[in-house]
Amino acid sequence: MLLTGADIIAEVLIEQGVDTVFGYPGGSVLNIYDALYHYRDKIHHYMTAHEQGAAHAADGYARLTGKTGVVISTSGPGATNLVTGIATAYMDSVPMVAITGNVPTSLIGRDSFQEVYIAGITMPITKHNFTVRSVEELADTLRSAFKIAADLGGKNIEVNIDGMIGILFVLMLQLVIHTVDIITVQILNGTVD
Repeated sequence: MLLTGADIIAEVLIEQGVDTVFGYPGGSVLNIYDALYHYRDKIHHYMTAHEQGAAHAADGYARLTGKTGVVISTSGPGATNLVTGIATAYMDSVPMVAITGNVPTSLIGRDSFQEVYIAGITMPITKHNFTVRSVEELADTLRSAFKIAADLGGKNIEVNIDGMIGILFVLMLQLVIHTVDIITVQILNGTVD
């Protein structure tokens, strides 16, 4: 069965026991939101009025349920709006995986519209950061993010994903991530080099 990168994200979330995610849609994560709509019978998405609220909601959800909180945000200002919520979860050792979008890999470092190095920004407030640049790495990277979040007694992880990954097709499930004390996933938008 062929899956898009966005479908892979949804499938891995379900595999990891995720039934609730928080976030705010934006250009670089629209494919993920399309997939979440198709998986709405298994994953409930709460859209907040602002990305910061989504990060705090994921933190609160993790505190109340004991599960890893999951937040999804677009690139640039959407991703930077997560920082306070990520820092709060990090300081209190609350497990959280933040999935963020980004510009295409080919545009990184070129001062592109809404380009920001979110892995570098969140490094001091996460246990691990991953940057996904290939759809073949997607599933395994996400699995690693959830394992690290669970094994660290509630530390957060940031996962940064290339935006083009959401629409690429693969035969097997796969994903990628960076290293810090909270796990965030950033999805880069555009073509994969």
